[in-house]
Amino acid sequence: MRGDLVRKLIARGLTTGLAGLAFLVVALTGATGWGLALAVAALAAAAWERRVRPGADSVAETALITAGILVGYARRLDAGFDPALAATALVLLGLVLLVGPLRDAGNLELRAANLPVRAWTPLVAAHLGTALLGLLAVVALAAAVPLPAGFALAAGLLVGAGAGAVALDLARRRFRPSAGGSAVARALRRHQPEFLLYFSAPPGSEYQVTMWLPYLERIGRPFLVMLREPEFLATVAAATTAPVVYCPTLTAMDEALVPSLRVAFYVNHGAKNSHCVRFTQLTHVQLHHGDSDKAPSANPVSAIFDRIFVAGQAAIERYARAGVEIPAEKFVVVGRPQVESVEVRAEPVRGLPNPTVLYTPTWTGHHADANYCSLPVAETLLRRLLDRGATVILRAHPYTAQNPASARQLGRLTELLAADRARSGRPHVFGAAASRELTLTDCVNRSDALISDVSGVVSDYLYSGKPYAVTDMGDEGDRFAERFPLAGSGYVLRRDMSNLDDVLTRLLDTDPLAWDRWATRRRYLGDFPAESYAEAFLVAAQRELDRASGPPAPRTGTGLPVEPEPAAPLSPTV
Repeated sequence: MRGDLVRKLIARGLTTGLAGLAFLVVALTGATGWGLALAVAALAAAAWERRVRPGADSVAETALITAGILVGYARRLDAGFDPALAATALVLLGLVLLVGPLRDAGNLELRAANLPVRAWTPLVAAHLGTALLGLLAVVALAAAVPLPAGFALAAGLLVGAGAGAVALDLARRRFRPSAGGSAVARALRRHQPEFLLYFSAPPGSEYQVTMWLPYLERIGRPFLVMLREPEFLATVAAATTAPVVYCPTLTAMDEALVPSLRVAFYVNHGAKNSHCVRFTQLTHVQLHHGDSDKAPSANPVSAIFDRIFVAGQAAIERYARAGVEIPAEKFVVVGRPQVESVEVRAEPVRGLPNPTVLYTPTWTGHHADANYCSLPVAETLLRRLLDRGATVILRAHPYTAQNPASARQLGRLTELLAADRARSGRPHVFGAAASRELTLTDCVNRSDALISDVSGVVSDYLYSGKPYAVTDMGDEGDRFAERFPLAGSGYVLRRDMSNLDDVLTRLLDTDPLAWDRWATRRRYLGDFPAESYAEAFLVAAQRELDRASGPPAPRTGTGLPVEPEPAAPLSPTV
């Protein structure tokens, strides 16, 4: 997260600094060419800022760049007052002032993918800012040549016509809405979805959705995916054939939540989940995006959901251990369907001469009490693995790059593995090859053992029956397995690496806990037949849909359905 903040600050500084410098050079010096070049550089900085800060307000900087370009254009033409250039100035400055409001208005519109509708207005509104930056770059180049001002005016009027069309359509939608709702809402009603997957999260979190989409599709009922951030629309839509809708506002949600919907599934505890949980006609089911002993896996916010699907009994015990009181009837043990393709090694394999070890460091977390990241001490670990002749698969958490220190540490590990691969020929896997070209299941199946931080990867790996080690980054010693019981069936690696050789011997050679892991596996991942492991989730989901087909019962404050009391008057809605 700190890395994201740094990028935003750098982008802001570059845009503001270059815009001011470009204007000063053009207005106060005779170096018009240099001023126009600086203006183009400022436009490039503004385009980058739009990527790292999609909602950035850069009206002042854009106006300054525009003024600098126009002054430079007038100097290049050197023909006194030019009506075409004056008209160009009016068009450009009008666009500078209107693009932001039009973009904001367009962002309030419902957008969708995988539906037979084409809502062009929100898409064009979202790209007007980029079009304006491109137009200014064209005008700057025209000034540098220089071309007649009529050329710049024609380009400006072309973009202005697009902005005008957007403004008219948005006004029509706002003041004369269709009686049947928007085209997206009408298409959703025709689709008749029975459930939805609701998702809100920071950038880079789309894996939380994509891991569940294949199983939601296997339920065999029509559904939709509801997003609250626009950057996920294209990625999620490419991963499913189900309709995907982006709802920027509560009003847009009201429109997308069509009457046929019965159940809402969630994959995290995002703050915006409450925007959907308020719809009491739906049954709300928390799926999570992994099973681990991390503190966030026992989030008290889980109590707001009607059902909590968990992988095994260990997850229920985790809530109790954290002091989170949730009625037992809310929990449904469904296993972890994503592990169904993990290859199970029934018999322990000891003493492999050249083992393949999967190393999966997690990220630093939002808070200090959730920082289980082992990257600061990982170089020692990897060097010792290489000394033992191991092939390493390095698969880091998707959020790793958001922390500059973690990104640098991961870079050093990548360089270490690349150098050893070139020297020894061992096929180490890292970078995009480990995180994008291979799935987590592929990495699990290719490896003989796992070294991981406290994370959901350990639970998934447990299904394979193969040995694993867990890093104790808090130096908790004997208390570590009490706080993180899954580590009790693995080998605990101290933060200072003082027991590294002993852990690697047990992990790769002797494996004394081989048979203990099977009992842990049942407790964490349920006791379901391997040939139909995912059926537990599918049956539970279908049961919730069937149960929700009747009229909804009133709810208590915890979200549990209760029988109404006939004699009591209805409470007013607040």
